[in-house]
Amino acid sequence: MDLSDAREDLAVAAAAALGALALTLGLDLLAGVSVSTPARLAPVVVYFAYLFTRKGGPYGSFDTPRNWTVLVVVVTVAAAGYAIAT
Repeated sequence: MDLSDAREDLAVAAAAALGALALTLGLDLLAGVSVSTPARLAPVVVYFAYLFTRKGGPYGSFDTPRNWTVLVVVVTVAAAGYAIAT
């Protein structure tokens, strides 16, 4: 494993962890909005998709840590919106 690959993995993992924490702490504990378990785990699911499709999928130039991190943020915001709407 190359050190640059480890940094890329760490960046996406940190984004997923922060997204899951934001859903749990920000919405559930601070705002009092009930967040379901699947919604809490949505950012982590994106991270697992990143791990299992990294450099093996048909994504080409779209397979960058920045794009995966943006996807984690979008999924976290969508999960928060879903939790607030329900």
